[in-house]
Amino acid sequence: MDKLLIEGGQRLTGEAAISGAKNAALPLLTAALLTREPLVLTNVPALNDIGTMLKLLAQMGVRIERDGDTVTLDAAGLDNPVAPYELVKTMRASVLVLGPLAARCGEAKVSLPGGCAIGARPVDQHIKGLTAMGAEVTVEHGYVHAKSPKLKGARLFTDMVTVTGTENLMMAACLADGETVIENAAREPEVVDLANCLIAMGARISGAGTDVIRIQGVESLRGTTHRIMPDRIETGTYLCAAAATGGDIRLTNTSGCYLDAVIDKLMDAGCQVESARDTIRLKAPQRLTAVSIRTSPYPAFPTDMQAQFMAINAVAEGTAVIRETIFENRFMHAVELIRLGADIKIDGNTAFVTGRSRLDGATVMATDLRASASLVIAGLVAQGETLIERIYHLDRGYEGLEQKLAALGARVRRVK
Repeated sequence: MDKLLIEGGQRLTGEAAISGAKNAALPLLTAALLTREPLVLTNVPALNDIGTMLKLLAQMGVRIERDGDTVTLDAAGLDNPVAPYELVKTMRASVLVLGPLAARCGEAKVSLPGGCAIGARPVDQHIKGLTAMGAEVTVEHGYVHAKSPKLKGARLFTDMVTVTGTENLMMAACLADGETVIENAAREPEVVDLANCLIAMGARISGAGTDVIRIQGVESLRGTTHRIMPDRIETGTYLCAAAATGGDIRLTNTSGCYLDAVIDKLMDAGCQVESARDTIRLKAPQRLTAVSIRTSPYPAFPTDMQAQFMAINAVAEGTAVIRETIFENRFMHAVELIRLGADIKIDGNTAFVTGRSRLDGATVMATDLRASASLVIAGLVAQGETLIERIYHLDRGYEGLEQKLAALGARVRRVK
């Protein structure tokens, strides 16, 4: 199993290009199930989760061609509306096929994703919504089985803000009879990116980016070409890495408009941040000032950036309070950061982080995708060598991480 070896103490400088967003690409790939015509997606990142989703779609009968960062999907021959446990267990986003399959085929059989390292992420909101749209939904032998000759438009209210739930129900509603209204909808930019692609395919959607989305069902959707938005979490991760190391970097193929809450906190920490149309530049002070955060659904501070800010607060001046309100088990990286010398105390969903003047390299273990990123940031500033185990988590969400960091001056390499 691969590991990442980091020799800390190097200031990050230079330029790096940001890849397409994983969390936008996954639902966009499943949108191909809604049409018999080819869907062409560009700026698709080369990640393990993307490969898993493509395998899942291929076994359903979708014909797939990949050329660099361009993926062409042709679901005209869709003949197996089943998502088996063997593929779903490795990636919870596989549940995104449920809505499109129910809408296009009138039937879908999708394995329950099972547990998750960062806490429970139930699919009950997906099931509740499809049931309201007229589907007969049963859960048997570990599978969600949805059947409906034709979905009907309905008024849907989700009990909690759920990104994948909003995306699933929005896709299902595109081919339903009548109007569907999703209230308490997720407002994330990835939801808007999916809506823009669906509109280009002929869907009638309004309100994406607000908490009420309206969809007028249509008879069929056509193919289109769509460029996936930049990855805002990858962007934020590199900004945090530069901030922690006292660096000066410029990120291209990205935008600061998706990251207002993160950039505000980086500026509070003492960084200079300049955003242009498709670039962001960050210049860090010699030492950061600790900043407190509270995670909440978009447009507030994202839970996917909490771990990275815990890492930069570990070397900042002062004490920060971090409150996690989205996932109940998302402080597992704290124990590993403590192994590197961080001063962190946990009380329920709150972490108290007092900055240290230095961290010391050690062997640590990644527990989930964003926890892995926090360990990389801490390793970049720690004295000596840091060895990060189980970096397959990183390969799920960061394309070419060690190459991009090396180009910015980090001493990092992958070892067997």
